[in-house]
Amino acid sequence: MHNEFTAIIEQDKEWFIAYSPEIPGANGQGKTQEAARESLGKAIALILEDRREDALRGVPPDAVQDKVTIG
Repeated sequence: MHNEFTAIIEQDKEWFIAYSPEIPGANGQGKTQEAARESLGKAIALILEDRREDALRGVPPDAVQDKVTIG
């Protein structure tokens, strides 16, 4: 389950469109299913990075920051 997200891929004429229901706003596209999946993966990474940076802006300087791994 670690770093796995659902990719829904649909064909729209000559293009494949991909999205992930777990990550609202994450979309990808490509001429092949693999290209659409890769595009979606990049979108997911960008969204999660942005959300992490945004969330950490409000953390007090004296708060303990640690990591949690789900696997």
